[in-house]
Amino acid sequence: MSLNNKRGLWRTTAVALAGAVLASSFAITPASAAPIVDGSQTGSITVHKFERPSTPTGLPANGTQVDTTGLTPLSGVTFQIQQVNTIDLTTNAGWQSANTLSNAFDPANPSGSITGAGYTVGAGVSQVTDAAGTAAFPDLGLGLYLVTETNYPAGVTPSAPFLVSVPLTDPTNKDNWLYDVHVYPKNSITGAEKTVKDASAIKLGDAVNWTITADIPTDAVIDGYKITDKLDTKLTHVGTTATLLDGTVLTEGTDYNVVFDAATNTVSVVFTPAGRALLAQHNTTKVVVIVKTTVNTIGEIANVANVYPNAHSFDVVPGQPGGPIVTPPVVTKWGNLTLEKINENGTALAGASFSVYANEADAKAGTNPINLAGETVFTVGTDGQLTITGLRYSDFADGVALVPGDANYRTYYLVETVAPSGYELLAEPISFLVNAATTAVGVDLQVKNVPSNSGFELPFTGGPGTSLLYGGGILLLAGAALLLVRNRRASNNS
Repeated sequence: MSLNNKRGLWRTTAVALAGAVLASSFAITPASAAPIVDGSQTGSITVHKFERPSTPTGLPANGTQVDTTGLTPLSGVTFQIQQVNTIDLTTNAGWQSANTLSNAFDPANPSGSITGAGYTVGAGVSQVTDAAGTAAFPDLGLGLYLVTETNYPAGVTPSAPFLVSVPLTDPTNKDNWLYDVHVYPKNSITGAEKTVKDASAIKLGDAVNWTITADIPTDAVIDGYKITDKLDTKLTHVGTTATLLDGTVLTEGTDYNVVFDAATNTVSVVFTPAGRALLAQHNTTKVVVIVKTTVNTIGEIANVANVYPNAHSFDVVPGQPGGPIVTPPVVTKWGNLTLEKINENGTALAGASFSVYANEADAKAGTNPINLAGETVFTVGTDGQLTITGLRYSDFADGVALVPGDANYRTYYLVETVAPSGYELLAEPISFLVNAATTAVGVDLQVKNVPSNSGFELPFTGGPGTSLLYGGGILLLAGAALLLVRNRRASNNS
């Protein structure tokens, strides 16, 4: 080889080496090699957690980092990643395997569907989202990863588990690979509340209705939705209906089913696939469930409901992460009053009877006496005591405390229908209240009777008082007659 040819070869080699070093220094591969996965690379998965907006953002979900201005980040959410074993994404066969697994993957049973397809998952690594809603998993080997949301605040509907590959084809530079992958699983914020309507209820057996109002997840597909209400044994279930707050009609048997378990006194409203599809179409409104009951026993009866916003929550114990939303408790309160019948000396009197009224007008007119356990007249016992039981608290209705003057504050009235022997009836109704104090053990009200005619004895025919009057009258008449005879004789003698 000539000297000139050798110099040309050296120059070409030097340029090639310099290019290789330069490419290596700036992590740039030759254009001809860029479409090939670099097995020596490590990657990362960065999870960005935001509250799902009410309207779609239109932002791409392609592994790139996007502008999230205006979205509300969710901190304190725990994510776990696990690598799916034996899927090599540096090979075409590995990508084919990943595609096959994606068709078998079931978000409702992520690990089971992966193992069912012949694969295993590695140990889990967890991170918690920070104030910006970010959880980063750096320095990952190339492969397919299962991402699961394992812990999240109350009222948050978790995103479904999903699979993500590292790397991904770069959506912008399509002849390159994206080794740092960004994902944006969004949460639906789901809340629920419960109210009670018992203001119009007076006695045991009257209607007491519980209303559960629950958000609908803003997810395109709702894989499960149900509401349960475990009733206190003091409540008797009458019926349950469901509708949407915007007026959309839901049909029992088509959109939802009502299941009542008598053994646990639990009513469940379970939405069907058709009903869940309807919910997804109306996810800006709320579900309204009304549970109709009656009260069968006195007491302060608290009640909560559970709202299960997705299929995953069905298998989680209420109160645990990922479980149902538990509504704050609401209460209906029922009690009694014990009265004692006494005379003017404080001695107990038996034999009196009373009726009870819900207002003064009825009490004075003697109309609409309250029927308790089939009775409208109640008799005092031999000990002079009578307990009127089964009335709604005077100072509590529709789940809130009341004060005198409130529209639903209730005063009850007693009217004596039979007085004890030898005593007068009460001249007017006696008002009373039912509350926590009256429901406690003991006498709450003493009702005093006075003797007949206020203790004065009335004269009557054949009685000793009348005989004396009659005798005195006869003597007066006899004296008057004798005086008249004497006067006549004196006149004649004159």
